[in-house]
Amino acid sequence: MRQALFPLLGSILAACTLATPARIPSSETPTPLAPSRTFTQPFPPASLPASLTVPFIPTETPTRTPSETVPATGTATETLIVYPHVFPLQPSEAAGFAEGTASHGYPATDIFAVAGTNFVAVTDGVVDFVSNEDLWDPENDDPAVRGGLSVAIIGDDGLRYYGSHLSAIADGIAAGVQVKAGQLLGLVGNSGDARNTLSHLHFGISRPTTPDDWKARRGQVDPFPFLQAWKNRNNVTPPLPIP
Repeated sequence: MRQALFPLLGSILAACTLATPARIPSSETPTPLAPSRTFTQPFPPASLPASLTVPFIPTETPTRTPSETVPATGTATETLIVYPHVFPLQPSEAAGFAEGTASHGYPATDIFAVAGTNFVAVTDGVVDFVSNEDLWDPENDDPAVRGGLSVAIIGDDGLRYYGSHLSAIADGIAAGVQVKAGQLLGLVGNSGDARNTLSHLHFGISRPTTPDDWKARRGQVDPFPFLQAWKNRNNVTPPLPIP
């Protein structure tokens, strides 16, 4: 009986080995797994407590603390410096801006808002430059004074943030003064060569140079994607431009 079973089992095994694998019909092809979520920050926003209060504009509280200690490789820890960033006009819902720098010929964004809208510090830093007087003369058109009333700060993140065409400078704002994210710097207007246009803020991001370096101060990094992020209350730090 055993001798009769061995040939039969051999035939069954051979048939299984040579059988063509079954194919999944196209209508039943499994859906690929969705890609993993990615973040523009070094760690997910949900992992950071919202503990920073912004002066003057309580509705625009940043969702980051100045620094966070996070796990590093192995059992050690490392401290990542996270600087708070807020939209430069408050309330941000009152501001309008569009992509594109062709109108300037260099990276910068005009943020339109009614005259008197608050212009605030984007991040913690030190005031670098203040123009308290509108010296622009259309007959002369000196590019160094086209911004009219304006303020620039050097952020703790290593970048310079500049806003011009203001109608007024906030009390106490002068070169060397330390400011916090959200602190009032001035009011939107149309001073300088914007006197015949709608009121707006000319906003520029650049590397720190000397306060009189107006070519760099007016803008070296396209602000548009960062303005979008800050308006949505996402804390993103612009890159430092290469000299």
